[in-house]
Amino acid sequence: MSWSKNGETRGYHHGNLREALIKAALDLIAEKGIAGATFAEAARRAGVSPAAPYRHFRDRDELLAAVAAAGFERFAGALEAGWNGGTPTPQEAYERMGRAYLAFARENPSDYVAMFESGLPADAHPALAQASQRAFGVLREAADVLVASMPAPGRPPALMVALHTWALAHGVASLFGRPDASRRKLPMSPEDLLEAGFLVYLKGVGAPGA
Repeated sequence: MSWSKNGETRGYHHGNLREALIKAALDLIAEKGIAGATFAEAARRAGVSPAAPYRHFRDRDELLAAVAAAGFERFAGALEAGWNGGTPTPQEAYERMGRAYLAFARENPSDYVAMFESGLPADAHPALAQASQRAFGVLREAADVLVASMPAPGRPPALMVALHTWALAHGVASLFGRPDASRRKLPMSPEDLLEAGFLVYLKGVGAPGA
């Protein structure tokens, strides 16, 4: 492939343009926020012509959806590692998974922004929908095990527990766990806040030992 610049014809050879564009988009999000991750600037950062990205992505939304989907895949892996099969107890493993949630958001801020702040409808991007469902599926499976460990009378619905946990973890990550200057100050660590909130929640739903 070739293009002209200042009357000079240049060619480009890229080993993996798709991955280069995804990396460029992540770098732009880190520097300029989600609005700054434009199609043209991602192409420039990747060292290709403005037309080259169309070989892999229909438009900017499709590029950002790929960024978000890749983030959700890594996020699911982080949650699975934190859960670790529910050992040594479901409650300890669930709290550990919450810490893994915060760690991912803190260590991968550009991915996290693409995943939750891009405003893309997941149903319009099948790969994104599948990846996000896989990540939530880890949380839902863990909630199933946790709820099953509670006394049968009065057990809360596992889906409700998973959704409440997700909202709690996401709120702590977004407000107090950010790696930038917009992070709210706390007299405790975000991990301790999440653990305390989770224990209060468990007590509210009648979990033994909460």
